[in-house]
Amino acid sequence: MRRIGVDVGGTNTDAVLVEDGTVRSTVKTPTTEDVTTGIRTGLAELFGENPDNAAGVDAIMIGTTHFVNAVVQRKSLNRAAALRVCLPACATLEPMVDWPEDLSQIANGGHFLVHGGHEYDGRPITALDEKAVANAGRGMRNSGVTAAAVTAVFSPLTTECEDRAAEILLQEHPDLHITKSSALGRIGLLERENAALLNASLIDLSKKTIDAFQTAIAESGLNAPLYISQNDGTVVDAETARDQPVYSFASGPTNSMRGGAHLADIDEAIVIDVGGTTTDIGHLRSGYPREANNVVDIGGVRTLFRMPDLLSIGLGGGTVVTTDPVTIGPQSVAHRLTDEALVFGGVTTTMTDMAVAANLLELGDANRVEHIGRELARDIMAQAHQILWESVDRMKIDASPVPVLAVGGGAMLIPEHMDGISEVIQVQHFAVANAVGAAIGQISGEVDHIFRDMDRDAFLAAAEQMAYEQAALAGAAPESLKVVDVETIPLAYLPGRSVRVRLRVVGDLPS
Repeated sequence: MRRIGVDVGGTNTDAVLVEDGTVRSTVKTPTTEDVTTGIRTGLAELFGENPDNAAGVDAIMIGTTHFVNAVVQRKSLNRAAALRVCLPACATLEPMVDWPEDLSQIANGGHFLVHGGHEYDGRPITALDEKAVANAGRGMRNSGVTAAAVTAVFSPLTTECEDRAAEILLQEHPDLHITKSSALGRIGLLERENAALLNASLIDLSKKTIDAFQTAIAESGLNAPLYISQNDGTVVDAETARDQPVYSFASGPTNSMRGGAHLADIDEAIVIDVGGTTTDIGHLRSGYPREANNVVDIGGVRTLFRMPDLLSIGLGGGTVVTTDPVTIGPQSVAHRLTDEALVFGGVTTTMTDMAVAANLLELGDANRVEHIGRELARDIMAQAHQILWESVDRMKIDASPVPVLAVGGGAMLIPEHMDGISEVIQVQHFAVANAVGAAIGQISGEVDHIFRDMDRDAFLAAAEQMAYEQAALAGAAPESLKVVDVETIPLAYLPGRSVRVRLRVVGDLPS
């Protein structure tokens, strides 16, 4: 199977051609302001010498930071209304109550609370107030809001209220794009609602971005289905990704972790992905990133949905360095590295310049960093190594030595030896591990459910079947599905023998 993997980072856009798991060709090109130009350039260079190879591509996988950057930078967001099905409960805290004020002012399209919802065991709290939902739909239409998030109490366990509310809203406002929280988040109400609202506020950008990706692919002469990378290291088809942009928030570092594991042929390691702007550190388990079990902050918003457990620090190849006094970051020249770094003729001192001055890297014009001095450069590199070691130590789950995978275009910043680390592994194609991770993406299915009065084998079998059905519906080949993560949490505060189960399966794309 021949696949193209593309990863659009803050500094570079990487593209690879992978055939039956083997990397055949790689390209690294600067990310452009409009993003799609960089993709077109990368694809053109990928097939520059053998344009006929484009005809045999089976799938194209793209990972992007577009959506999380929009939230963090407060740009390209549309207004989103909130409909919470909860009364007479859950009325104390209103939707967006804990959002940063500047973000709320941009994205807040109003909120509506109506009667309805269910208990954890599926019993109705009260009947859905359909008249109030219809009034909310008319209110959204009259205010010009075109996106909404619908959240109901315990909806991941039974979607009845959200499904019916969405039908009524569309009857009153046919142009409304609806995000149902049950399709995104886990059981916690406020964090799940936040995730749905973030998703709804990104819908316009998502449509524009996915359309641009498809245009870039078509203009490159490729005729293959497009898949978008997800936070858990898997992929979904472009149409699904268009409706669920929040699932791509952490796809960049996740792709690097998966790609590094594939290139090194290992399943367990700490992965350090050094890019041009940031360094992301995560823990691989069974070939997939360890998931975050707690609330994840996205641009100041508390969320609870499928995200990898990552530590991000402001250290990369484009990180700005001052020498008097010595400071490292957090500012970065990002995709302007090849214009602004000293070794490329610019006037800004970066970590790339320090690596060249310390004789750790051959790049650009080394004569332009001679004034820094090797000793000072190595001192600064030692400080960067200390920052990395402390970050790795924070990500370890125990004191036993583990291997470290060094990936990313700035991997030269990673020391060859680290305390508490069994070995530092440098792999071939390390600079484009993110694109490799995108290219090898699989399809996943996940369940987060509460089971009552069932023995362990029974509730695990039920959860596994639910996850299998989700993955198969998403397009995975049923015979390839396997469980990669399972967690059971007894709920002593609920009546009966209640257990919360989170289970995830992955499978291959159909051949």
